[in-house]
This record gives sequence, C-alpha cells and structure tokens, in this order.
Amino acid sequence: MPLTRPPETSDPRAADLRRMKRVALGCLLASLAGLIVSLVMGAQGLWAWLKAFCEAAAIGGLADWFAVVALFRHPLGLPIPHTALIPQGKHRIADSLAEFVRDNFLHPEVLLEKLQVLNPAERLGQWLREPVNLAQVTGSVRTMAVEALSLLNEQAVRRAIGEFLVARALSWNATGTAASVLDVLTKSGRHQDVLDGALSKLRDYLATPEVRALVAARLVKFASTQWPKAIKLVDTIANVDKMADSLSDKLALQLVEEVQTALSQPDHSVRRQFDAWILEFIERLRQDPEFAREVNAMKDRVVQSDDVRAYLDGVWTEVRATLEQDLRREDSVLMRHLDQSLAALGDRLSRDPSLVQAINEHVLSAAGRMVGSMREGITRHIASTVKAWDDRSLVRQIELSVGRDLQFIRLNGTLVGGVIGLLLYAVTILAQR
Repeated sequence: MPLTRPPETSDPRAADLRRMKRVALGCLLASLAGLIVSLVMGAQGLWAWLKAFCEAAAIGGLADWFAVVALFRHPLGLPIPHTALIPQGKHRIADSLAEFVRDNFLHPEVLLEKLQVLNPAERLGQWLREPVNLAQVTGSVRTMAVEALSLLNEQAVRRAIGEFLVARALSWNATGTAASVLDVLTKSGRHQDVLDGALSKLRDYLATPEVRALVAARLVKFASTQWPKAIKLVDTIANVDKMADSLSDKLALQLVEEVQTALSQPDHSVRRQFDAWILEFIERLRQDPEFAREVNAMKDRVVQSDDVRAYLDGVWTEVRATLEQDLRREDSVLMRHLDQSLAALGDRLSRDPSLVQAINEHVLSAAGRMVGSMREGITRHIASTVKAWDDRSLVRQIELSVGRDLQFIRLNGTLVGGVIGLLLYAVTILAQR
C-alpha cells in the first residue's frame, strides 16, 4: 500500500515555529499600530518620522508575509496565481529532489571517491583486531545460526528441503555424469588402480583358509550330487574330503598366482579386457538411449524410495542436531574457528598491503556495479514517495523544516522596511531643502 503522507511524530520544531510566527506577527501589528498613531497625531515633526518608519515596515512585513505564505498555501484562501507554490509544484519538487540525491549522493564517482578515501579494508582490519568486536561478530553469527537451524527444523521446511533434493536428483542425468566421470578416470589411468585394488582383495580372499575349506566342501557336494557311485568307489580307496582339500588348496594357489601375475603385468589380458569393457560401457552410456533410460529409471526408483527419503531426513536431523548442539556450547568449535579466522584476517590486513589493495579494489568494483544498478531505482523510489504524500502533509513537513527561518524573513522585512522608510523620508527632506 503506497504511503500517502510523511510519518508524523511529536515534533519540537512546531513550538519554535509558532513562537516565531507570533513574534513576526507582533512586529507587523506594532508597525500598523505605530502608523495609525502617527496619522492620528497629524504626522508632523517626530510623528512624521514615525509614520515613515511604520508605513514602510508595515508594507515590508505584509509583502514578506504574502511571500512566505504563498510558498505553502493560498494567502487568505484566495486562489491568487503563483501562490501555494509547493503544493502546486509537488511533482516537480519530487523529481528535482530525487535528481539532487542521485547526482550528489548516488553518483558512482562521488561514492567511489569517498570509499577510496575511507580505505574500507584497512578499517576492517583495525576493527577486527579489537577482541570486543570479534566477540560481537561471533555472538551475532551464533544467534542467527541457531535461529536459522530452529527454523529449518520445522516440518514444512524439512519437507521442502527433501522435495528439493529429490527433484534435483530426478532431473540429474545419471548416464551423462557417469560417462564423463569414467572418461576422466580412463584417460588418467585411475581405473587400473581400481582394478588393482579389486584384484588385491580377491588375492587376499582366495588365500584365506576359510575360502579353501569352502571350496573343498563345494567340490565334495557337487561331485557327490553328480557322480554319487564314483564318489563312493573312490572313497573306499582314498578319503574324498582329503582329496577335495588338496584340490582346493591347489586351485586356490593357482588362482592366487594368476591374480598375482595380472597385478605384476601392465599388459596382462585381464587388464586389456577390463579396458575394453570400460570403453564399451562408456560408449553405451553415451550412445544407447534405451540403456540410458534404464539407468535413469533405476536412479529415479532409488531416489523416490521411502528408504532414501527416510535416510535423507535422518541425515539432516543428525546434522542439524550436531550443529545446534555445538553452537549452543560456550566453547563452540565452529565459533572458535570463526573467531580465529577473523582474527587472522585482521592481523594479515595489518601486515599485507597487497591484500588491502585487492580487497579495496573488489569493494570499489562491487560498489560501482551496485550503485549503477540501484541508482535509477532509488531515484524513482524517492520521487514516487514524495509524489504520494498528500499536499497538506508535505507542506507541513517542509514548513517545520524551514518555516522558522522564513519567519525571520518576515521579521527582517518589517524592520529593514522601516529603516528604509526612514532613509527615504530623510532623502526626501534633504531634497526639498
């Protein structure tokens, strides 16, 4: 809703204005009374001098009264041309005021010159070197952070965050990202490191007694199922379990040696097959639309599952609780780190002129862009705000600001007019003689 009048408060200037109006009016009435008395007394001798003074004073006082009143309203309510100048010219005054502020306060060169003299980086360094100021900053940040976390704990906000993350995940092209990541890994050879790690784990796994025992048990079970009569016949000659253990040991040893060979030879067939498979997989991710749809559909099902949503909500709850608990402690790790960082910045600003210069340049550049983008908007805001004021309130505010000084004009007009009247009467007397 637009503002229709300036804010009105109990203004002490109103009492000063009323007092000066009474003084100016009293001088005018005194001059009129002196004029009447001098005329009644015949306007001869000293009375003639009184008449000359009071007559000119009354004319000067009335003329200045008319001039002052004509600025704000129609004298005696009469619609005399070129009166009530301020209400009549409100739109022009609003535009002129806005342009004055724009050209004298919001001009980029003026602001940048003042900022350059101010040296904001050096002043920031001096300010940050005061422990009281650091405590004030960290205290304010702590309060705002706790309030922000309390806000984010609301169910609606948490739901909005979850929906935002899910929406972002659904819009994410998983196949394109996967292809790009794999392409980077293959070009730098990092995929071979992954293969080395997998082979090393496989070698260690095959070398364990538990795996050999499991392989032996599986061999016995499989042979007993497939060739039960042959196994019974062999078991009468030699122990099948011991034969299986021996065979599993040799098989595991052979596999371990094969894995070890693959690890030691950069051009091993396993590595070449792995390279070919990776390149084929990347190409399929990029060129096969059906495969890309399947991968993204799988990603969407995972993202939209209740388990993922519950996990995201649980992660946020734990993170928020941890942050809030730390912020509420007197020895908060986050606040201590912030305090140390700000203190280090203040100390460095006092010792590093190049950093001071760099920060000042950034501040001046940002201020220049900001002023350039906001200048016209602020100008229009000032003009539209003043134009929205009603005439009576606008006149009242201006009259309170300058009305007391204008009453001195009335007072001076009365007194100076009287003195000029005396001078003119004296010149007339001298001319007659």
